[in-house]
Order: sequence, then C-alpha cells, then structure tokens
Amino acid sequence: MEKKCVMANDHGAVELAGKLRKHLEDLGYSVTYLGTDNPDVSVDYPRQAEKAVEEYRRGGYDFGVLLCGTGIGISIAANKFHGIRCALCQDTYTATMTKKHNNANFIAFGGRVEYKEDPLKILDAYLSSEFEGGRHQRRINEITEIERHC
Repeated sequence: MEKKCVMANDHGAVELAGKLRKHLEDLGYSVTYLGTDNPDVSVDYPRQAEKAVEEYRRGGYDFGVLLCGTGIGISIAANKFHGIRCALCQDTYTATMTKKHNNANFIAFGGRVEYKEDPLKILDAYLSSEFEGGRHQRRINEITEIERHC
C-alpha cells in the first residue's frame, strides 16, 4: 500500500518544507504538497492548515506535516479542526511520544527555529513510532469528547 502524506507551509518555512518533502519522498512517501515555495510572498498559515486538513480528510493519508515560521500558529490552527491532533515537536523524544501516546495525525515544524536535533531525525522519530493504545486511547477518547462539547 502506498504511503501518503499531505504537507503545507507558509512563507516562513519554505526551505525546511523542501528538505522535509524531499526526505519523505526519498523514504517512499507520496507527498501531496499544498504549500508555497516562495519565501517573498506572505501566505497566511491558518489557511495553509485548513487546506492540508481538508485534503487529509479526503482520505488515504497516513499523516500530515505543517510548517510556519515557528510551527506554533499553524499547529494551533490545525488543532481547531475536529479529529486533528497536531503536535509541534522540538526533538526526537517529543516526536516519538506524540505518536506513541497521542497518536498525532499531524506534526508541525518551524522554519525559523534553531533545532538542537536535525528536523529530519525528528520526523524520522515520528514516522518510526507506533501508537501504544490502551490507556492512551482512553485519553484520546476524552479529547474527542471535549471536542464534541466545545
């Protein structure tokens, strides 16, 4: 089965988006790229998150990658959508745990952030981790219940 990812970014993360996209393609992922490749033209990150989530919801995607200058704004925007769990990971540990414990379906990065670890390794940690289920599924169910009431 083909591995598929949706990716979007704003003008603040063009270079990193290109690196992550190439890395995913080298790993055999088909990447539906909805981002901008022009760092000189301002693009609003909430709309980029919206486009990626709408595409993800069409089905067939394993996960999504979102990028803006810090990763903060685009992850906040994505998390406004029901069923989306977007994690802004700063290192391989948080990337591993967001998959194992939160079953995050999106991961976010900041194009203007100086990471202590290579963002490609952070992405690899996310990709190589598996959701543990159990008590963690109960907590995801609780998040889903909160979404229904808000």
